[in-house]
Amino acid sequence: MLYREAGQFKTSYFSDSQVFPIRQDRIGMALLLAVAFVVVPLVGSTYWFSAILIPFLVFALAALGLNILTGYAGQLSLGSAAFMAVGAYAAYNFQLRITGMPIVLSLLLAGGCAALVGVLFGLPSLRIKGFYLAVATLAAQFFVVWVLTKFSWFSNDSSSGVISAPKIDFFGIAINTPVKKYLFVLAIVCVMAMLAKNLVRSSTGRAWMAVRDMDVAAEVIGIRLMQSKLQAFAVSSFFCGVAGALYAFCYLGSVEPDGFSLDLSFRILFMIIIGGVGSILGAFLGSAFILLLPIFLDNVLPPLAVLLHLPFTNATVSHIQLMLFGGLIIFFLIVEPHGLARLWQIAKEKLRLWPFPH
Repeated sequence: MLYREAGQFKTSYFSDSQVFPIRQDRIGMALLLAVAFVVVPLVGSTYWFSAILIPFLVFALAALGLNILTGYAGQLSLGSAAFMAVGAYAAYNFQLRITGMPIVLSLLLAGGCAALVGVLFGLPSLRIKGFYLAVATLAAQFFVVWVLTKFSWFSNDSSSGVISAPKIDFFGIAINTPVKKYLFVLAIVCVMAMLAKNLVRSSTGRAWMAVRDMDVAAEVIGIRLMQSKLQAFAVSSFFCGVAGALYAFCYLGSVEPDGFSLDLSFRILFMIIIGGVGSILGAFLGSAFILLLPIFLDNVLPPLAVLLHLPFTNATVSHIQLMLFGGLIIFFLIVEPHGLARLWQIAKEKLRLWPFPH
């Protein structure tokens, strides 16, 4: 009864093509944004902003970029962290070497640099696919880290390659507190998520999905494979590059090339697998799952071991956490291979019929 669209008639093409065509979705999204922009800054603590909310948004943006490439265009990639590194170091150099450059412009240019690198490493996708393409993008992971470590110019002649993020100034407003950094990252993520949502609903997104489902048939009906695949790599790398810049500027404050390791690429890949491949919502759900579950287990397992008088050391608790984490991932993949976004879609379909039997 609460989620039934009966009586909501579409009288124009504009109303039929809205991002949220159902009134309940629009109201829910408006309430969610109101809570995120107004309520959370008032009640959140410094720990929540610095350790949970900001990394959640940054990783959701990176997962969104990978989901565009893997979920919508069907191109496997293991180089997401490398594109994040390009974005972080590019934004750092733009801010360092061009006096007075607005931070937003630095982020856009950093995303553009990551897009160029993504297109370069996306060229093998014109000839190979599947696991072979994943290995080709894996080369980007090691090559980018090697370049950033070997050539000290990118880190302003730092011997270790470590960079420290400069002060962020947004049109005269200093972004120097966790709350301001959270609102800054949230605004950027919201804009880019809406951009991604409209992009995958456009002719470009439909071309990506056609290439994903069957590239030979897509080429037969007139879709240019080279253009579609390279576009997907460029857009995906752009999102990852912006996420990398935010990762360095608003989350860590200082990063090194080894911080953008293969482990980070796998974490982002797990986010879209668990959240839902080919889903904008899945990027956010997967990011929340991967980021929040270890924190939850860290806070629950030690007190539980003390309560039950179990002879567990801190190392044992850590190992149990890893086993539970891996087991829950396998459980979710078995129960719903299409991810948490599919579970949410099923819940909405049930709400449409509730309280009637189905």
